[in-house]
Amino acid sequence: MRQLHGYIRVTILEHIIEPKHRKLLMGKSTVTGRINAKTFELLEEHPEGLHWSELLSKIEASDSSFHPKTVNGCVWKLVERFPDKVYKPSKGLFRLLKYKSKSKK
Repeated sequence: MRQLHGYIRVTILEHIIEPKHRKLLMGKSTVTGRINAKTFELLEEHPEGLHWSELLSKIEASDSSFHPKTVNGCVWKLVERFPDKVYKPSKGLFRLLKYKSKSKK
C-alpha cells in the first residue's frame, strides 16, 4: 500500500505542477537526474572536455550509490537528451556546447 500511496502523490504532483517546473523540482531527486547534474558539473570544471572513461570514473567516484550501468546509460544518452548543451568534438570526448566556438577559432 505504501508504494501505491507514493504513486498517487507523484501522479497528483504531475497534474498540479507545470511540466517545465516539474522537471526542475523532481529532476535532481531521481538517480538519473543526480547523475546528469554531476555530469554537467564535471564538464563545467573541464572546458576542454572529458573522455568517456574519465567521465564514467569521475561520476562513479562522486557517489558510491550510483550503479555503474545507470551511469553508463546516462552518459550514453547524454548528447541525445541534451543536444543543446553537450556535443562530441571527437569519438568518446564529451564537451559543453558553450565551449565549442572557443576551440574552433
